[in-house]
This record gives sequence, structure tokens and C-alpha cells, in this order.
Amino acid sequence: MHPKSLKIFCDIVRSRSFSRAASEHGISQSRASQIVDQLEEHLGVLLLDRTTRPLGLTPEGEVYYEGCRRLVARYFVLEEQVRTLHQEVAGRVSVASIYSIGLSHMNRIVQNFLKQYPKANVRLQYQHPHRVIEMVENDQVDLGLVSYPKSSRSIKATVWREEPMVLVCSPTHPLAKRESVSLDELDGLELVGFDPDLEIRHEIDRALASHNVEMRIAMEFDNTETIKQAVEINAGVSLLPRPTVDREVLAKTLVAIPLSGIELKRPIGIICARGKELGSTAQRFMQLLLSQPEVPREIQLDEESELAHLDDRASASQLANHSTSDELADHGATEPGELATSSAASSSLASLASAASAKTTSS
Repeated sequence: MHPKSLKIFCDIVRSRSFSRAASEHGISQSRASQIVDQLEEHLGVLLLDRTTRPLGLTPEGEVYYEGCRRLVARYFVLEEQVRTLHQEVAGRVSVASIYSIGLSHMNRIVQNFLKQYPKANVRLQYQHPHRVIEMVENDQVDLGLVSYPKSSRSIKATVWREEPMVLVCSPTHPLAKRESVSLDELDGLELVGFDPDLEIRHEIDRALASHNVEMRIAMEFDNTETIKQAVEINAGVSLLPRPTVDREVLAKTLVAIPLSGIELKRPIGIICARGKELGSTAQRFMQLLLSQPEVPREIQLDEESELAHLDDRASASQLANHSTSDELADHGATEPGELATSSAASSSLASLASAASAKTTSS
């Protein structure tokens, strides 16, 4: 049986769908079904339980799938190694990253990689943290970029860089002119924070608790972009990784103040499936990542229009009319859960922005 047929079988099992796997491989659903039928006929056993929705595996199918998954991964690595013995790197690497890694930084790395290896193919997508880990574990991507990386039975984590946490506030906030701020001075202030189930929130809570600091939670979100928008309209202050606010600081829509008396950092790591042998293209890309851990202190805006867009976002009236579809386009969200979260975030911010606008008008 050809390795490509085994790969199609593995993708049917992974996606639990004939149609999705067929679409990924550019074949018809009936052709994908025929491939599984041929495998079952060859083995003399049923591999898939077609009576369940979504598709499930029979006991024989579970054994066959685990073996095929390892075999297919090894075959394509071997194929790439042979092809690149006397050629340039010409394979593909797929990477899933959390949103806050930084679009500009990652785009620059991808561009540098393609300059070195013009025949290579890089597929980069942005997802929520749990989804990045899930995609690595399910062999949907070669590499994942996450914060607070942890190795496990299924994941191998490598530290990439550490990002200093800073206090972020609106330019009109009383602390905006300070050169540094201690955690003690944050006691009683309103905090625009991360959702309680995120690791970065746990770390921030631990740091505040260690200094006996209690902040009032004004709003909670699952991503840095929405947090920044809330801080821009003075809904509260926040503690964020410095590289995530470089653009806004440059545009003067936010102020980033170093923390004194504590070293609070967010570690960023590269994860891959434990036991998986990376192809040469993925290995070279990982080497490039590890050689460029630092984010430029100031990220230059590519166009004046982008700077104007950041200025517009600081306006409460503009923020109130900010559409959910625009926000999703910025983040590249693809999961239904992400759509719901972004919609709720936009609704909360719109209400807050309206209140801020009304307050400004009345005064």
C-alpha cells in the first residue's frame, strides 16, 4: 500500500471525517472512502466504525492507526532527507502560534527563512494556546509556539525567549508619567486581566499575592489585543509582555512602565510532538527561531495608515462601532469558540466605550 494512502487514512481518523480529509488532499470523498475500503479488504478486518458519528475506530483500527501514524511520519521525513541530500531545502514546515507572539516578528522570521531557502514552504497559523498544543499532539503541525511551555508525555518543549512584563496604561492615566512602578502601588487599582483559566493569569495572580496586592478586576479577556483596547479607553491598567505593546507605545496610544522590585517575565517556547522526527525543513526553521530569540525593542510601522488605524482605535466612539468581523480578521480566528469569545469581547468593549463616551460628553 502506498504511503500516501496510509496518510489519507491517518487524516481521516484524525479529522474523524471523510470529507475533511479528502478536501485536505484534493481528492473526492468517494475516493477517500475507496482507499479505506481497499485497506480493510487487504487486511481482512474493519478499521473504521461507520455506525458512530463522528467516525470511530475499531480495536483493530486503533492498532493499525497508531502504527501507520508513526510509519507515515518516518517515511516522509526519510523522503525529504533523500531529496535534500544534493539539493536545497525544499520541504514544508507547518507552525501554529499563539496570537501574542507577534505578527511582525514572525513574519520577519518567515521572510528571512524563505530568503535562505527559497524553495521551502512555510505554513504559519495563529490559534488559542490549547488549540496550538492540540494541533502539535495530533500531528497537524510540526511546531507550536506557546507561552509557559511545559514538556509532557506527548510534548517536548524548548525555551525560546523570555519577555519582561510591564504595567500598561492609557496615556491619560495618573501613572502614565512614571519611569517605573512597584507592584505595591497597584493595590486597589482596576485591572483589565486575562481569563482565570490562562497560565499567564495564574502567574500574575501569584506575583500580586506574593506582595499582598489586591487589584479590582474590571474586565477579563482571553487575548492581549482585546485587553489593549480596553486599556486604551482607560477601563483600567494591565500587566502585559512588553513586546505585545510595542506598536501601541510607538503610536502613543498606550504607555508601558517597567516594574520595579520584581522580575516578572513570560517565557515563550517551541513545542513539538515527543518522539516525532522532524523533517530537515522543520529542523532548519527551528534552528532559525532559536538563533533569533529577541524581539526588536521598537517595531517600525510599515505604513502611516497603520499608525492612523492605531490612533483611531483609541477613540471611544470608534471602538464602540468596532465590528466583530474586523476583530476576527485581525486575529485570524477560525474556531467556533474563538468567534463566540471575540463577539462577547466586542460587546463588552462597545458597552464600556459607550459609557466612556457618555461620561466625556456630560463633562
